[in-house]
Amino acid sequence: MASAPGSSKKLTIVIGCDTFPPDINGAARFAERLAGGLARRGHDVHIVAPAFSDKHGSFIEEHDGSTMTVHRIKSFRIPQHKTLRYIWPFTLKRKTDQILKDVKPDAVHIQSHLIVGRYLVKSAKQQGIRLLATNHIMPENLIKYSFIPGWFQKTAMKMAWADAGRVLSQVDAITTPTRRAANLLEEAAGVSGVLAISCGIDASKFANTSPTSNEIPRVLFLGRLDFEKHIHNLLKAVAMLPKKLNTQVEIVGDGGERKYLENLALELGIAKNVKFLGHVSEAELPKAYERATLFAMPSIAELQSIATMEAMASGRPVVAADAMALPHLVHDGDNGYLFEPDNVVQFSEKLSAILTADQAELDRLSENSLHLIQAHDIERTLTIFEALYRGDQDEKNTSDDNDEEYLKPIGLLPEALHNRVVALRERSQALRESAGEVREEVREKLEDIRDEVVELTKAVNSKVKKTAKKTARKAKSAVKNATERLRNED
Repeated sequence: MASAPGSSKKLTIVIGCDTFPPDINGAARFAERLAGGLARRGHDVHIVAPAFSDKHGSFIEEHDGSTMTVHRIKSFRIPQHKTLRYIWPFTLKRKTDQILKDVKPDAVHIQSHLIVGRYLVKSAKQQGIRLLATNHIMPENLIKYSFIPGWFQKTAMKMAWADAGRVLSQVDAITTPTRRAANLLEEAAGVSGVLAISCGIDASKFANTSPTSNEIPRVLFLGRLDFEKHIHNLLKAVAMLPKKLNTQVEIVGDGGERKYLENLALELGIAKNVKFLGHVSEAELPKAYERATLFAMPSIAELQSIATMEAMASGRPVVAADAMALPHLVHDGDNGYLFEPDNVVQFSEKLSAILTADQAELDRLSENSLHLIQAHDIERTLTIFEALYRGDQDEKNTSDDNDEEYLKPIGLLPEALHNRVVALRERSQALRESAGEVREEVREKLEDIRDEVVELTKAVNSKVKKTAKKTARKAKSAVKNATERLRNED
């Protein structure tokens, strides 16, 4: 397979994940897209992750349109969480030792320090394999689903960060998606030299030529329905909007808070305007963004936010909490607005500013989102990680969103950038439509083949039945003749 730009030779990479598809969360989606992109560049990719059912072992699986080897370790569901699973650690080291001995990777890249990553670090260190770690974890998000009593949680968080530091300090390079997240990790976990590398997305999958419109004011949230996302604040903020706006809300995703949120929408009197869509398919995902007037992200615990980046790639303004890494994506007044975390009144005001804006303002916010998302190109992210896997020292090791230009206020895009954004948008839309046509053509061909197979199977079955009947008659006749001969011999 030909090497893609940025790769000098085929690498064998082991990616260790405590959560991986079919799990749906930011860390799982990043690992999937990283693995899929590396596989498309010709690298041999192996995933070590919990099994999502009773079936465990090594399998060839398809993720993000690419095939890879996934080593599924026997796991158990965490009772307090709807999707997270837990691997029994005491036999894990033997398994990670064997996987690395069999695969002989050039590098091991862990996605968390918790269980799978912890034991892969031990095995890789002993076998002299290059080690990378990307941190997607904030202990505060996990402690809520533990049995730790409230009075001890602050101390537990300090201990958890210290534990993260002990594991992460052993690797050759530590990365996290944004500079703010890197600063937090360095301060809380006591590590240094953390690289800020965007998770990256393929913006062309979400680009469209539909203008942002508030003709039907529609707010979209996409993500896990868990407490740290603070979706309750979104519902409360929408309930404060003027009734005449008739604001619609679409909530995509699932999680432990869903029932509570459904009941809250009823209590607030907005249930008829709120749709809980659950998980949607990859084909439906871009359409959800395209329908929206704006994307809302009230979470206070985002180390980046892939969903926010997808919304920006769709050309949608974003209203987000001024917390953690979200201000890195949402430039207040440029491609949306920030609000003080948990300030529901301010949240509602920022929503209203977009839902009641004129078309010129909506177009400005939309184009700025499209402009900013270009710094988060997944291909750039893949090139950086390839260099880190090889141990290159001369490669720029942060993504383009850390450049000074990215952080400057935009206001109104200059004409040249405006024209570039329009061209990119139109080209991406054409690519999406072309890909859709190809998928439809493939689907139709598969259906035709399936129909042919069904007909052939029917014909074969009919022939087999006739042959079986004929054979049965011959056998019956042979048995009868043999029986008569035996009787005559007697």
